[in-house]
Amino acid sequence: MSSQIFSSLQPAPDDPILGLNELFKKDARAEKVNLGVGVFLNEEGKLPLMQAVAEAERRLLERGAPHGYVPMSGIPSYCSAIQKLVFGADSEAVLSGRICTIQSLGGTGALRLGSVFAREVLGLTKAVVSDPTWGNHITLFKHAGLDVAKYPYYDKATGLVAFDAMKAALKGLDTGTVVLLHACCHNPTGVDLTHEQWKEVLEIIRERDLFPFLDIAYQGFGDGLDEDAFAPRMLAEAGIAFMVASSCSKNFGLYGERTGGLHVVTPNAGEAAVVQSIIKSIVRAEYSNPATHGAAAVSEILNDPELKAAWVDEVTGMRSRIHQMRTLLTAEGEKLGVDLSFAARQAGMFSFTGLNADQMIALREKFGVYGVNNGRICVAGLSTKNVEYVAKALAAVR
Repeated sequence: MSSQIFSSLQPAPDDPILGLNELFKKDARAEKVNLGVGVFLNEEGKLPLMQAVAEAERRLLERGAPHGYVPMSGIPSYCSAIQKLVFGADSEAVLSGRICTIQSLGGTGALRLGSVFAREVLGLTKAVVSDPTWGNHITLFKHAGLDVAKYPYYDKATGLVAFDAMKAALKGLDTGTVVLLHACCHNPTGVDLTHEQWKEVLEIIRERDLFPFLDIAYQGFGDGLDEDAFAPRMLAEAGIAFMVASSCSKNFGLYGERTGGLHVVTPNAGEAAVVQSIIKSIVRAEYSNPATHGAAAVSEILNDPELKAAWVDEVTGMRSRIHQMRTLLTAEGEKLGVDLSFAARQAGMFSFTGLNADQMIALREKFGVYGVNNGRICVAGLSTKNVEYVAKALAAVR
């Protein structure tokens, strides 16, 4: 048997986003533009090393600390810092100790830990995600054993949230359903709930006794670091139980370091301690201990007022660049007589173009402009050098 055990296996399909990157690399056209993978690029089309991160790394290297294991729950100073970043340093939930924060392998690892905790420990069986959502949300939940369905979110006709349909769907969910919500900079649409809409969602969560799971992967790329955290802070103030997956990949440029966190908001500090002990046991079975370097750099930045201020300035610059690209793409469309105003209405790194799969394939094959077949483009891949070309390509395939 051992000689034939793999013979009947079939290859798994490429990830629809990461597979695009491989196609892009093989494309020989000089004018090609990669708007597929969700990575922030500077005006030169390169992934920048943030100066605050470089300084933090310099300090870490200078100290020459050995590379030992960190606790299963993560570096304490890191966990404390990212908890305050998400919920606010003055948050009652933070000050009372009723939030359990676990260092994870990026935001994806936090989603994995949270979904396993929900299914295997809390005994929850059902989950819903927005339609559309980041595809890996569905994969992660299904791998954890949750039954996954979708709730309406994006209205193609208006380019806005299909809020009435969303509310109706949430009101029809069974008690204890895990509801995946994008805290800001919705991926893939770039269309977010307003504050008033969030408040209505909160009331439905209370009425139906649902279990929210927020994903905040782009904090600081929408309206600001504090502004983008409105939803988790509102839910924490409301006193309900929920989870948040946060990531340092984008706002610290630490993609390859897989630095993130799972936050479980509980009614009191005693329950938070119990939850932490349980999730540590899940960590032990999944990967034993988290990685050190990225978390150590983030901790260095967030716990040093001067370095944190420099980092905040850099995030502000990144957000401003994204906003500029949105404005320029809209303006280039106006010059061509084509409505590309979706870019100006949406927020964060991603935009939904409204193009279908055939149009996105044509965009790639005819013009070398790479985006996801569902119509998503990464606005952070635009620059003043390529935005006119991209606008013309979008106009040509519409």
